[in-house]
Formats: sequence, structure tokens, C-alpha cells
Amino acid sequence: MKLITWNIQWGRGLDGKVDLARIVAHARAMADFDVINLQEVADNFPGLAGNDDADQFAQLAALLPGFTMLPGYGVEVPGPGRHRRFGNVIFTRLPLVCVRRHALPWPADPGRESMPRVAIEATVKCALGPVRITTTHLEYYSDVMRSAQANHLRDLHDEACARAHLPGHPTDEGSPFDRTAQTVSAILTADFNFPPDNPSYDAIQEPLASGGPSYVDAWKLVRGRDAHDPTFCVFDLRWAKRPICCDFIFVSEDLASRVRSVRVDTDTKLSDHQPVLLELDDR
Repeated sequence: MKLITWNIQWGRGLDGKVDLARIVAHARAMADFDVINLQEVADNFPGLAGNDDADQFAQLAALLPGFTMLPGYGVEVPGPGRHRRFGNVIFTRLPLVCVRRHALPWPADPGRESMPRVAIEATVKCALGPVRITTTHLEYYSDVMRSAQANHLRDLHDEACARAHLPGHPTDEGSPFDRTAQTVSAILTADFNFPPDNPSYDAIQEPLASGGPSYVDAWKLVRGRDAHDPTFCVFDLRWAKRPICCDFIFVSEDLASRVRSVRVDTDTKLSDHQPVLLELDDR
């Protein structure tokens, strides 16, 4: 299985040009991916630098035939005209088991800019069996919000592991109560907006109350003590004093031995973030 995660900044490159076609072309050049998780996708947001009122979710779907689109809108507000939407999206060509969307915590933090955040969770079928894939984008301006959101992501994984260990009553009646496959195997990707030395990085990887397999940073599994390659402010230091890593891929411990490689493309300037590629052995 090959998975890419990328904060695409609504397709805006460092040249100021918004071009989703070159985003998709670059991702395809990186790998023949099975899943691509994208953050900062816009619909009807002409106020964003370089952007127009296009529905980027629809544009990306047209650029990725053969993939199922699973959007999640953290922000959805009235027009003018159609609603304005901003969020994340999963595209997958793997068979789907089920899809969930989780509104992340949005606690008050007076005086801080913020927006609501959402996590998209897709359980897919692969040779390993069902795997939960989640992507999101945590708050940038508020550590209070970011910390609450990181803890919630771990809790969602813990909850899912408990359901897998202690399944509910099975039904097969074509109703909403029919049980879908539950699994402890999981992948979490995001622009987390914190570096590896932030407490939230460790919080996501804390042991689970359910006894299920905790999240672990896939980079550390293959690169050990090597510092993370930077994924943000590699070419533009307006937002940080130095390039940092804040885009991670976490996998559940049961998948740790399956992680073949993790690679950051530190060369592309098609966004203010760098794409990250995970290769997972599913045989």
C-alpha cells in the first residue's frame, strides 16, 4: 500500500499560482499511490490568496478518476451563492468498508484566530484486512485547541480498538444498526501544526486504555534517531525561524513491522508544505 499525505494550501505554490493539476501530477510522479490525503482544500473561497470560487473538491475528483472521494469540511458557511467550504479530503482506490467524520474539539482560547477542524476516517480493505485511515488538520494559532484535538485523535483510536475487541450485537438487516468490520489497524496522517518536541506529539502515541495497539511515528520505525526531514517552511521562513516537521504519519503498533519506507519530498515548491509518502508491505 502506498499513501501520500500533503497540505496543498488550496493548490497554491510558492510562485503564487493555484494549480491543482500540477499537484496531482507531482503526487503521481512520487508514487502510484492507493490513497492520497489532502489538507487545505477549498470550495468557493475567492478570498484565499490566488484563489477563485472553484469547487476544488470536484476539480480534484475529476483529476483522479478511479478513486473514491471522501471530503470533510471543517468550515461550511453560507455563500454568497453556494456554501463556502474548506477542509480535507481522502481519495482512495481501495475498497471501502465504512466512512466516518469527526468534528474535533474547538475549546475557547480568547484572542486567538481559529477555525473548526474535522477528521475524516475511512476503513478500507487491503491484503492485511480492514485498516482505518484518518486524516485531519489541527489548529495553527492555538496550542490549547491543538492539544485538545491531538488527545481526541488518540481517544478516537482507543475507542475504535475497544469496539474491535468488544463487538456489539451483529445484525444483517440492511439497517443503520448493521455492524461493519471493526479493526485495531490504523493510519493517522495530518498537518498537525506541531513539531516532534511538542507534548502533543507524545500524547498521540500514549498507551491506550483499551489495550489496543498505540499509534507510533512511522518515520521513527524506519529512520530511528534521525531527525525528521522538514515539511514546512522549507523555502519560505515567514511562519517559522527555521524549516520544521509538522506533517507526520502515525501507524498502529500492529502495522509497525509492515512499514517499508517513509519519504518526504523536500524539493517541491508546489505548496508551502512538503508531501510525505508511506509505503506499507501488505503481503
